Amino acid sequence: MLSRVFGFGFGRRPFESLSEQEILALAISSEEDDGRIYRAYADGLAESFPQSAKVFEEMAEEEDGHRDSLIELHRQRFGERIPLIRREHVKGYYERKPDWLVRPLGVEHVRSQAEAMERQAYLFYVEAAKRTTDASTRKLLDDLALAEQGHETLAQRLEQQHVPGEVKDEEAAAERRQFILTYVQPGLAGLMDGSVSTLAPIFAAAFATHDTWQTFLVGLAASIGAGISMGFTEVASDDGKLSGRGSPIKRGITTGVMTSAGGLGHALPYLIPHFWTATAVAAVVVFFELWAIAFVQNRYMQTPFLRAAFQVVLGGALVFAAGVLIGNA
Repeated sequence: MLSRVFGFGFGRRPFESLSEQEILALAISSEEDDGRIYRAYADGLAESFPQSAKVFEEMAEEEDGHRDSLIELHRQRFGERIPLIRREHVKGYYERKPDWLVRPLGVEHVRSQAEAMERQAYLFYVEAAKRTTDASTRKLLDDLALAEQGHETLAQRLEQQHVPGEVKDEEAAAERRQFILTYVQPGLAGLMDGSVSTLAPIFAAAFATHDTWQTFLVGLAASIGAGISMGFTEVASDDGKLSGRGSPIKRGITTGVMTSAGGLGHALPYLIPHFWTATAVAAVVVFFELWAIAFVQNRYMQTPFLRAAFQVVLGGALVFAAGVLIGNA
Protein backbone atom coordinates (compact mmCIF):
# COMPACT_ATOMS: atom_id res chain seq x y z
CA MET A 1 0.00 0.00 0.00
CA LEU A 2 2.76 2.45 0.94
CA SER A 3 4.53 1.75 -2.33
CA ARG A 4 1.43 2.75 -4.30
CA VAL A 5 0.84 5.89 -2.26
CA PHE A 6 4.38 7.19 -1.90
CA GLY A 7 6.06 5.44 -4.83
CA PHE A 8 9.00 4.19 -2.72
CA GLY A 9 8.78 0.70 -4.22
CA PHE A 10 8.79 -1.21 -0.91
CA GLY A 11 8.78 -4.95 -1.56
CA ARG A 12 9.88 -4.59 -5.18
CA ARG A 13 13.01 -5.86 -6.82
CA PRO A 14 15.38 -3.37 -8.49
CA PHE A 15 15.59 -4.05 -12.19
CA GLU A 16 19.39 -4.25 -11.92
CA SER A 17 19.05 -7.28 -9.62
CA LEU A 18 17.17 -9.39 -12.18
CA SER A 19 18.91 -12.23 -13.92
CA GLU A 20 18.58 -12.81 -17.67
CA GLN A 21 16.06 -15.55 -16.98
CA GLU A 22 13.98 -13.21 -14.82
CA ILE A 23 14.14 -10.46 -17.46
CA LEU A 24 12.87 -12.94 -20.01
CA ALA A 25 10.09 -14.07 -17.65
CA LEU A 26 9.16 -10.43 -17.05
CA ALA A 27 8.95 -9.82 -20.79
CA ILE A 28 6.71 -12.89 -21.21
CA SER A 29 4.26 -11.78 -18.51
CA SER A 30 4.26 -8.23 -19.91
CA GLU A 31 3.37 -9.45 -23.40
CA GLU A 32 0.58 -11.58 -21.93
CA ASP A 33 -0.86 -8.62 -20.02
CA ASP A 34 -0.72 -6.34 -23.07
CA GLY A 35 -2.48 -8.96 -25.17
CA ARG A 36 -5.29 -9.17 -22.61
CA ILE A 37 -5.61 -5.38 -22.49
CA TYR A 38 -5.83 -5.12 -26.28
CA ARG A 39 -8.54 -7.78 -26.36
CA ALA A 40 -10.46 -5.93 -23.67
CA TYR A 41 -10.18 -2.77 -25.78
CA ALA A 42 -11.46 -4.69 -28.79
CA ASP A 43 -14.43 -6.04 -26.81
CA GLY A 44 -15.25 -2.58 -25.48
CA LEU A 45 -15.16 -0.99 -28.94
CA ALA A 46 -16.77 -3.83 -30.93
CA GLU A 47 -20.38 -2.61 -30.73
CA SER A 48 -19.84 1.07 -31.57
CA PHE A 49 -16.51 1.02 -33.45
CA PRO A 50 -16.12 -2.42 -35.10
CA GLN A 51 -13.34 -1.36 -37.45
CA SER A 52 -11.16 -0.02 -34.64
CA ALA A 53 -11.92 -3.17 -32.67
CA LYS A 54 -10.29 -5.19 -35.46
CA VAL A 55 -7.10 -3.16 -35.02
CA PHE A 56 -6.82 -4.14 -31.38
CA GLU A 57 -7.70 -7.79 -32.09
CA GLU A 58 -4.77 -8.01 -34.51
CA MET A 59 -2.48 -6.18 -32.10
CA ALA A 60 -3.41 -8.74 -29.43
CA GLU A 61 -2.54 -11.54 -31.84
CA GLU A 62 0.82 -9.86 -32.49
CA GLU A 63 1.48 -9.73 -28.74
CA ASP A 64 0.65 -13.45 -28.58
CA GLY A 65 3.24 -14.10 -31.27
CA HIS A 66 5.92 -12.20 -29.36
CA ARG A 67 5.01 -14.05 -26.18
CA ASP A 68 5.31 -17.41 -27.94
CA SER A 69 8.73 -16.44 -29.32
CA LEU A 70 9.90 -15.39 -25.87
CA ILE A 71 8.62 -18.62 -24.33
CA GLU A 72 10.49 -20.64 -26.94
CA LEU A 73 13.66 -18.64 -26.25
CA HIS A 74 13.25 -19.31 -22.53
CA ARG A 75 12.74 -23.00 -23.18
CA GLN A 76 15.97 -23.14 -25.20
CA ARG A 77 18.10 -21.24 -22.67
CA PHE A 78 16.61 -22.02 -19.27
CA GLY A 79 14.19 -24.93 -19.60
CA GLU A 80 10.46 -25.36 -19.09
CA ARG A 81 9.96 -23.62 -15.72
CA ILE A 82 9.29 -19.89 -16.13
CA PRO A 83 9.74 -17.82 -12.94
CA LEU A 84 6.64 -15.97 -11.78
CA ILE A 85 7.62 -12.31 -12.08
CA ARG A 86 5.34 -9.50 -13.15
CA ARG A 87 5.77 -5.78 -13.72
CA GLU A 88 4.37 -4.91 -10.28
CA HIS A 89 7.21 -6.93 -8.73
CA VAL A 90 9.92 -4.70 -10.25
CA LYS A 91 10.78 -1.22 -8.98
CA GLY A 92 10.55 1.45 -11.68
CA TYR A 93 8.98 -0.84 -14.27
CA TYR A 94 6.19 0.73 -16.33
CA GLU A 95 2.65 -0.04 -15.22
CA ARG A 96 -0.51 -0.73 -17.15
CA LYS A 97 -4.00 0.43 -16.26
CA PRO A 98 -6.61 -2.34 -16.52
CA ASP A 99 -9.24 -1.58 -19.11
CA TRP A 100 -11.94 -0.86 -16.50
CA LEU A 101 -9.89 2.11 -15.30
CA VAL A 102 -9.96 3.77 -18.72
CA ARG A 103 -13.67 3.29 -19.37
CA PRO A 104 -15.72 4.53 -21.04
CA LEU A 105 -13.67 3.33 -23.99
CA GLY A 106 -13.71 6.38 -26.23
CA VAL A 107 -12.01 5.43 -29.48
CA GLU A 108 -9.50 8.29 -29.50
CA HIS A 109 -8.69 7.75 -25.83
CA VAL A 110 -8.03 4.06 -26.41
CA ARG A 111 -5.82 4.79 -29.41
CA SER A 112 -3.72 7.22 -27.40
CA GLN A 113 -3.60 4.74 -24.51
CA ALA A 114 -2.28 2.03 -26.84
CA GLU A 115 0.34 4.37 -28.29
CA ALA A 116 1.46 5.25 -24.76
CA MET A 117 1.69 1.54 -23.87
CA GLU A 118 4.00 0.78 -26.77
CA ARG A 119 6.09 3.91 -26.22
CA GLN A 120 6.54 3.15 -22.52
CA ALA A 121 7.66 -0.39 -23.23
CA TYR A 122 10.08 0.73 -25.94
CA LEU A 123 11.66 3.49 -23.84
CA PHE A 124 11.98 1.24 -20.82
CA TYR A 125 13.80 -1.47 -22.75
CA VAL A 126 16.10 1.09 -24.37
CA GLU A 127 17.04 2.65 -21.03
CA ALA A 128 17.41 -0.74 -19.40
CA ALA A 129 19.80 -1.83 -22.16
CA LYS A 130 21.95 1.27 -21.58
CA ARG A 131 22.35 0.34 -17.90
CA THR A 132 23.29 -3.27 -18.63
CA THR A 133 26.92 -4.35 -18.99
CA ASP A 134 26.34 -8.02 -19.76
CA ALA A 135 26.47 -8.50 -23.53
CA SER A 136 23.78 -11.19 -23.78
CA THR A 137 21.41 -9.27 -21.50
CA ARG A 138 21.94 -6.08 -23.52
CA LYS A 139 21.17 -7.93 -26.75
CA LEU A 140 18.01 -9.34 -25.23
CA LEU A 141 16.83 -5.88 -24.13
CA ASP A 142 17.68 -4.35 -27.51
CA ASP A 143 15.65 -7.06 -29.23
CA LEU A 144 12.69 -6.35 -26.95
CA ALA A 145 12.98 -2.62 -27.64
CA LEU A 146 12.91 -3.25 -31.39
CA ALA A 147 9.88 -5.50 -30.95
CA GLU A 148 7.99 -2.79 -29.05
CA GLN A 149 8.95 -0.20 -31.66
CA GLY A 150 7.59 -2.55 -34.29
CA HIS A 151 4.30 -2.71 -32.39
CA GLU A 152 3.80 1.04 -32.87
CA THR A 153 4.46 0.67 -36.60
CA LEU A 154 2.05 -2.25 -36.67
CA ALA A 155 -0.66 -0.19 -34.97
CA GLN A 156 -0.32 2.54 -37.57
CA ARG A 157 -0.37 0.03 -40.42
CA LEU A 158 -3.42 -1.80 -39.05
CA GLU A 159 -5.25 1.49 -38.50
CA GLN A 160 -4.63 2.48 -42.12
CA GLN A 161 -5.91 -0.92 -43.22
CA HIS A 162 -9.05 -1.14 -41.04
CA VAL A 163 -9.81 2.51 -40.29
CA PRO A 164 -9.36 4.62 -43.45
CA GLY A 165 -10.12 8.32 -43.38
CA GLU A 166 -13.87 8.02 -44.01
CA VAL A 167 -14.33 5.36 -41.32
CA LYS A 168 -12.25 7.33 -38.83
CA ASP A 169 -14.37 10.43 -39.47
CA GLU A 170 -17.55 8.37 -39.03
CA GLU A 171 -16.26 6.91 -35.76
CA ALA A 172 -15.29 10.36 -34.48
CA ALA A 173 -18.74 11.68 -35.36
CA ALA A 174 -20.40 8.70 -33.67
CA GLU A 175 -18.30 9.19 -30.55
CA ARG A 176 -19.14 12.90 -30.40
CA ARG A 177 -22.83 12.12 -30.91
CA GLN A 178 -22.74 9.57 -28.07
CA PHE A 179 -20.98 12.06 -25.80
CA ILE A 180 -23.68 14.64 -26.50
CA LEU A 181 -26.52 12.17 -25.86
CA THR A 182 -25.04 10.73 -22.66
CA TYR A 183 -23.47 13.80 -21.05
CA VAL A 184 -24.15 17.11 -22.81
CA GLN A 185 -27.94 16.87 -23.22
CA PRO A 186 -28.64 15.61 -19.68
CA GLY A 187 -26.11 18.05 -18.23
CA LEU A 188 -27.60 20.96 -20.17
CA ALA A 189 -31.11 20.03 -19.07
CA GLY A 190 -29.94 19.88 -15.47
CA LEU A 191 -28.05 23.17 -15.65
CA MET A 192 -31.04 24.93 -17.20
CA ASP A 193 -33.43 23.52 -14.61
CA GLY A 194 -31.12 24.25 -11.70
CA SER A 195 -30.20 27.74 -12.86
CA VAL A 196 -33.66 28.92 -13.92
CA SER A 197 -36.17 27.06 -11.76
CA THR A 198 -34.43 27.96 -8.48
CA LEU A 199 -34.27 31.66 -9.29
CA ALA A 200 -37.82 32.32 -8.10
CA PRO A 201 -37.66 30.59 -4.68
CA ILE A 202 -34.17 31.92 -3.88
CA PHE A 203 -34.83 35.56 -4.76
CA ALA A 204 -38.36 35.42 -3.33
CA ALA A 205 -36.88 34.24 -0.03
CA ALA A 206 -34.17 36.90 -0.24
CA PHE A 207 -36.51 39.87 -0.75
CA ALA A 208 -39.14 38.51 1.63
CA THR A 209 -36.75 38.02 4.57
CA HIS A 210 -33.64 40.11 3.80
CA ASP A 211 -31.92 37.35 5.80
CA THR A 212 -28.92 35.98 3.90
CA TRP A 213 -28.59 32.81 5.99
CA GLN A 214 -32.23 31.84 5.60
CA THR A 215 -31.99 32.60 1.88
CA PHE A 216 -28.95 30.36 1.61
CA LEU A 217 -30.80 27.51 3.35
CA VAL A 218 -33.73 27.89 0.95
CA GLY A 219 -31.35 27.87 -2.02
CA LEU A 220 -29.45 24.86 -0.67
CA ALA A 221 -32.64 22.88 -0.14
CA ALA A 222 -34.07 23.87 -3.54
CA SER A 223 -30.83 23.02 -5.37
CA ILE A 224 -30.23 19.64 -3.74
CA GLY A 225 -33.89 18.69 -3.92
CA ALA A 226 -34.05 19.61 -7.60
CA GLY A 227 -30.82 17.70 -8.29
CA ILE A 228 -32.12 14.52 -6.67
CA SER A 229 -35.48 14.82 -8.43
CA MET A 230 -33.97 15.51 -11.85
CA GLY A 231 -31.40 12.74 -11.44
CA PHE A 232 -33.98 10.07 -10.62
CA THR A 233 -36.28 11.34 -13.36
CA GLU A 234 -33.49 10.96 -15.93
CA VAL A 235 -32.62 7.47 -14.74
CA ALA A 236 -36.25 6.38 -14.96
CA SER A 237 -36.92 8.04 -18.33
CA ASP A 238 -35.39 5.25 -20.45
CA ASP A 239 -32.69 2.61 -20.26
CA GLY A 240 -30.81 4.01 -23.28
CA LYS A 241 -30.98 0.79 -25.30
CA LEU A 242 -33.61 1.87 -27.82
CA SER A 243 -32.88 5.59 -27.75
CA GLY A 244 -29.09 5.12 -27.91
CA ARG A 245 -28.64 7.70 -25.14
CA GLY A 246 -26.25 5.55 -23.14
CA SER A 247 -26.18 4.45 -19.52
CA PRO A 248 -29.13 5.81 -17.48
CA ILE A 249 -26.88 5.92 -14.39
CA LYS A 250 -24.37 8.18 -16.14
CA ARG A 251 -27.13 10.39 -17.47
CA GLY A 252 -28.82 10.55 -14.08
CA ILE A 253 -25.64 11.48 -12.24
CA THR A 254 -24.80 14.12 -14.84
CA THR A 255 -28.27 15.63 -14.69
CA GLY A 256 -28.43 15.60 -10.90
CA VAL A 257 -24.99 17.13 -10.40
CA MET A 258 -25.53 19.88 -12.98
CA THR A 259 -29.00 20.70 -11.60
CA SER A 260 -27.61 21.11 -8.09
CA ALA A 261 -24.64 23.11 -9.40
CA GLY A 262 -26.95 25.44 -11.32
CA GLY A 263 -28.95 26.26 -8.21
CA LEU A 264 -26.02 26.44 -5.82
CA GLY A 265 -24.28 28.95 -8.09
CA HIS A 266 -26.59 31.75 -7.02
CA ALA A 267 -27.34 30.34 -3.56
CA LEU A 268 -23.75 30.37 -2.32
CA PRO A 269 -23.38 34.19 -2.52
CA TYR A 270 -25.90 34.41 0.32
CA LEU A 271 -23.23 33.12 2.66
CA ILE A 272 -22.10 36.76 2.49
CA PRO A 273 -23.75 38.40 5.52
CA HIS A 274 -24.49 41.76 3.83
CA PHE A 275 -27.81 41.42 1.97
CA TRP A 276 -27.30 43.80 -0.96
CA THR A 277 -23.71 42.64 -1.54
CA ALA A 278 -24.86 39.00 -1.57
CA THR A 279 -27.75 39.84 -3.92
CA ALA A 280 -25.49 41.74 -6.32
CA VAL A 281 -23.00 38.84 -6.43
CA ALA A 282 -25.85 36.34 -6.95
CA ALA A 283 -27.19 38.44 -9.84
CA VAL A 284 -23.75 38.45 -11.50
CA VAL A 285 -23.53 34.66 -11.06
CA VAL A 286 -26.95 34.26 -12.66
CA PHE A 287 -25.79 36.32 -15.64
CA PHE A 288 -22.79 34.04 -16.22
CA GLU A 289 -24.88 30.89 -15.69
CA LEU A 290 -27.35 31.93 -18.36
CA TRP A 291 -24.62 32.83 -20.83
CA ALA A 292 -22.89 29.49 -20.12
CA ILE A 293 -26.12 27.71 -21.03
CA ALA A 294 -26.35 29.70 -24.26
CA PHE A 295 -22.73 28.82 -25.06
CA VAL A 296 -23.29 25.08 -24.57
CA GLN A 297 -26.42 25.20 -26.71
CA ASN A 298 -24.48 26.93 -29.46
CA ARG A 299 -21.38 24.71 -29.18
CA TYR A 300 -22.98 21.27 -28.98
CA MET A 301 -26.61 21.65 -30.07
CA GLN A 302 -25.95 23.91 -33.09
CA THR A 303 -28.41 26.49 -31.79
CA PRO A 304 -27.59 29.99 -33.14
CA PHE A 305 -25.93 31.84 -30.27
CA LEU A 306 -28.14 34.95 -30.39
CA ARG A 307 -31.32 32.86 -30.42
CA ALA A 308 -30.05 30.67 -27.57
CA ALA A 309 -29.00 33.73 -25.57
CA PHE A 310 -32.35 35.45 -26.15
CA GLN A 311 -34.34 32.37 -25.09
CA VAL A 312 -32.27 31.67 -21.98
CA VAL A 313 -31.86 35.26 -20.85
CA LEU A 314 -35.54 36.06 -21.45
CA GLY A 315 -36.68 32.98 -19.54
CA GLY A 316 -34.25 33.64 -16.71
CA ALA A 317 -35.25 37.30 -16.50
CA LEU A 318 -38.94 36.40 -16.25
CA VAL A 319 -38.34 33.85 -13.48
CA PHE A 320 -36.03 36.29 -11.67
CA ALA A 321 -38.65 39.04 -11.88
CA ALA A 322 -41.32 36.64 -10.60
CA GLY A 323 -39.18 35.81 -7.59
CA VAL A 324 -38.50 39.46 -6.78
CA LEU A 325 -42.18 40.44 -7.14
CA ILE A 326 -43.36 37.56 -4.95
CA GLY A 327 -40.69 38.33 -2.36
CA ASN A 328 -41.78 41.97 -2.17
CA ALA A 329 -45.49 41.18 -2.05
